[in-house]
Amino acid sequence: MDRRRAAREQPLEHRILLTATLCLLAAGAVMVYSASSARTLLEGQGDGSYYLVKYLLYGAAGFVVMQVVARVDLRAVRDLTPALLGISFVLLLAAKLPGVGVEVNGATRWIGAGPLQFQPSELMKLALVLYAVRLLTDKPQLVLSLRTLVSPLGWVVGAALLLIVSQPDLGTALVVTFTTVAILVAAGMPVKLLVRIAGAGVLVVGLLALAEPYRRDRLIAFLDPWAHAESIGFQSVQGQIAIGSGGLLGRGLGESVQKIFFLPEAHTDFILAVIGEELGVLGIWALLFLYGLIAYAGLRAAKAAKTAYAKLLAAGVTSMILCQALLNLFTVLGMAPLTGVPLPFISSGSSSLLTLLAAMGLLLNVASGRTTHLRAVRSGSGHGRRANRPAAGAHRGGWHGRTRGAGAGGRRRAAG
Repeated sequence: MDRRRAAREQPLEHRILLTATLCLLAAGAVMVYSASSARTLLEGQGDGSYYLVKYLLYGAAGFVVMQVVARVDLRAVRDLTPALLGISFVLLLAAKLPGVGVEVNGATRWIGAGPLQFQPSELMKLALVLYAVRLLTDKPQLVLSLRTLVSPLGWVVGAALLLIVSQPDLGTALVVTFTTVAILVAAGMPVKLLVRIAGAGVLVVGLLALAEPYRRDRLIAFLDPWAHAESIGFQSVQGQIAIGSGGLLGRGLGESVQKIFFLPEAHTDFILAVIGEELGVLGIWALLFLYGLIAYAGLRAAKAAKTAYAKLLAAGVTSMILCQALLNLFTVLGMAPLTGVPLPFISSGSSSLLTLLAAMGLLLNVASGRTTHLRAVRSGSGHGRRANRPAAGAHRGGWHGRTRGAGAGGRRRAAG
């Protein structure tokens, strides 16, 4: 009986990921209510629980999605990737149509009506991870040359980024860019190509930052927010005041002053500032510890996975969550310009919460160890063996270093 119970017990990585996610969701519910209740009450918007109820409903729906995705065969996820990518492009285009797209704060990023709104760029973020993982698993040699990498990966990611930036949503575009680069690193891209891509990326981001007046204002506010504390630097300054006034232990849960009419977007983009004011530096460190657990368990699951697809998928999903968390952290702390990126699993963002929980389901799927005998393409398609070969980074100690690709023995090990 003990042996059967041990056999059914999930691996350590799975338990760490699930525990960290549940802790983040619990903290998110508490902090969303704390950050939004006072302001909604003073503005006469109900009893102050609107955003909490919304968070709980979407969190429950996302948790169900996470559990379903954690149990499906990754072959189904792989087969559905082209359809998911196509749907994401259609939804991004639909958001730009008059009467379909919903404008909020000068940005047209949503579709839907009333409280039922969805942000297509969040779905695209996950779809691009799945697409890049599938492509680089099928054709690992693409990372060895910039020319072969541009087509088709570069064109697809580039087209998605253009649509996202045009909404405008530079923050999500940066998350997509950083995540794609992380996947390329995991796939074994040579350092010299990474340097060239990084240089081009910095140039493009700089041009985009200077192309729009509001982005130029954000860059100016980032360089010296206190000189513009009454105008373009107001949000950054209020966030820093909130964190600074919290000290080491904070004012106490629910005791934030900045969240009431001082700190814009307190329950979404700047919820970390409310955490810092109410729970202090220790509260922020506790949050970072939970993200650190996701990083540790996610990368450990990627290392332990037995197939190239599962390895790269775990690395890509972990990178996506961490890139978004770090970008939000740097923004609130004044270490990066304002981007409008929500804090993963914490902020009151329904689209982001659903997408991130679905992504965590994929990570739990890999961590569970059920992908040991995954064959990326069905037999008979002519690509079954190639899909399970190690990626180009195998001989440089990348994610596929445990799988030998040469000879019949290597193919037998790659198959399981």
